[in-house]
Amino acid sequence: MSTTTSDARHVPPRPTLEPDVNEPGASTEQDKPADDSLHASDFAGYFLAGGCAGIASRTVVAPLERLKLIYQCQSQSEVAYNGLIASLRKIWREEGMRGMFRGNYANVLRIAPYSATQFLAYEQAKRVLSNEQHELSTPRKLLAGAIAGVASVVTTYPLDLIRCRVSIASASIGKSTAEAASLSMYQMGRHVVRTEGGVRALYKGCITTSASVAPYIGCQFYTYELFRGHFEHDGEHASTFNKLCCGALAGGLSQTLTYPLDVVRRVMQVSGMSKMDYHYNSAREAMVDMVRREGIRSLYKGLSINLLKVSPSIATSFATYEWVRDLTGAEHDS
Repeated sequence: MSTTTSDARHVPPRPTLEPDVNEPGASTEQDKPADDSLHASDFAGYFLAGGCAGIASRTVVAPLERLKLIYQCQSQSEVAYNGLIASLRKIWREEGMRGMFRGNYANVLRIAPYSATQFLAYEQAKRVLSNEQHELSTPRKLLAGAIAGVASVVTTYPLDLIRCRVSIASASIGKSTAEAASLSMYQMGRHVVRTEGGVRALYKGCITTSASVAPYIGCQFYTYELFRGHFEHDGEHASTFNKLCCGALAGGLSQTLTYPLDVVRRVMQVSGMSKMDYHYNSAREAMVDMVRREGIRSLYKGLSINLLKVSPSIATSFATYEWVRDLTGAEHDS
């Protein structure tokens, strides 16, 4: 009896059969393809962080943003705004504090979904374009940023056009149109649709904008991550100050490289307004005429003021995005 019990205790366990990974049809957890789609929590985190980044980045530089638009769109033959300090004083004297932030409400309404879509599209594009080791080559990083730029432009372009019109309408350039200057954002949208050819008019210059934004955003994301990587060693994340510096450098560099396209798209957006002395049917026509009338410098009007605006704006955008994204717990690459 005792022998039987002892034998029972030393019966070796039956081996567990493991699937042969070399056999056809066999699979393991490691062989399963990675899920390229975003989880709902990550989706919400990216979208919320992107929206907050857009609102913060535009509000801190709203006066400079409006002044840049005025510089870009005023005719060289009638320069009413000249010099940073003098121009800001002119706006303050003629329109007060509200003039400094005129168009910012429309800009915030546009930039929140614009920035949210941009960051969300970038995170998703990186997942789709990355290899099995979740690595991206330089061309693919640039492509991911370009995709994000186009996606954000197409989804929010009418708001961008209306915001630009509202900012220009009350400025002391071109013909005086008191009626247009008093239009709200909604009224301006109706005015454009009614007088310039229907809903299609709200997308005037969209192709030019997409062509300018795609390389700009691609360069912006790539250079920011490149600069930030120099401050991240041994698993340590870059400090907030370093992120701000990286964002400022990335924004300034990418904006300078693509600025002429930005000027042309703004001119296309206000082309057709009754107070402007020009009307263009295509971006090529606008660019050729601007260079013919005012020289190559016309494609860089407002660059200095824009660099003062875009560097703190992009710095604030990236720092805010990463801060809010981390608060939400959304998954991200280190």
